[in-house]
Amino acid sequence: EKKCKRLLLIRGWGKDNGAAGLLYPLLGACLWAAVVGYKPVIIVHGLFDSSGDFKNLQRFINESHPGTNVTVIDLFDRSASLQPMWKQVEGFKAAIYPIMQNAADGVHFICYSQGGLVCRGILSTLSDHNVESFISLSSPQAGQYGDTDYLRYLFPQFVKSNLYHLCYTSIGQRISICNYWNDPHHRDLYVNSSDYLALLNSERSNPNSTEWKKNFLKIKKLVLIGGPDDGVITPWQSSQFGFYDDNETVVEMQHQDIYLRDVFGLKTLAARGDLIICSVPGVEHVFWHSNETVFHMCMEKWLV
Repeated sequence: EKKCKRLLLIRGWGKDNGAAGLLYPLLGACLWAAVVGYKPVIIVHGLFDSSGDFKNLQRFINESHPGTNVTVIDLFDRSASLQPMWKQVEGFKAAIYPIMQNAADGVHFICYSQGGLVCRGILSTLSDHNVESFISLSSPQAGQYGDTDYLRYLFPQFVKSNLYHLCYTSIGQRISICNYWNDPHHRDLYVNSSDYLALLNSERSNPNSTEWKKNFLKIKKLVLIGGPDDGVITPWQSSQFGFYDDNETVVEMQHQDIYLRDVFGLKTLAARGDLIICSVPGVEHVFWHSNETVFHMCMEKWLV
């Protein structure tokens, strides 16, 4: 309400300046926020990011939905984002849970890049979460397999074809990117070695799979955002649960085993009409969260 009053005073509300007609939409938006209220938005960052990288996204949200409480979780920043995924899940979960408890009507998640996989871990393991929209913003949901700048920086002595020698070891599984490294040419090693993604996908035996699916399906919408010019997520269709077969041909989500068997709820969400695919060309990986077109096309309507 205070934000609305400030906006109206700044715009000259109450003055005889002929601008009153232009202010009615603003007043309507403000009254909607004050009376009905927008659900809090929680943002989880990706590999090598920090909370300060999301100022544009915060601005987009507050301009379109005035009064929204937006929290970018300030944990596992920069190099700390290389810590094991389950450790990050527990850390982010502890920081996010009090926000959920204070939001009787629920919250929304926007989870970018690696953060999208962190959020899946939270949603799968937290039985009393109240997340309405889970917006996965260019996240390697089906895994990662590509020679990118990130890979060359992290593992200069490796290329994608031999990184499995490191990633599929107990030492490698202490590094976040190895927790979702998915080598299509060494499928058995991935399934037996991945401590994170293979468990989330129930690609290897997981005694918690039924409970995790039930928890995940408490979300109201799953929004999968990605695009062909990303340049980091490889293949880019991984952001929408597509991935390579052993010939490195992309198999789209609807033909993936995890979808067909409805392992953790993708098929159920689609049947409910709650699985939204948003593909945007021309966006490089580091610009997804600062691109206003992406926000209006793919996120804005799911944050009410």
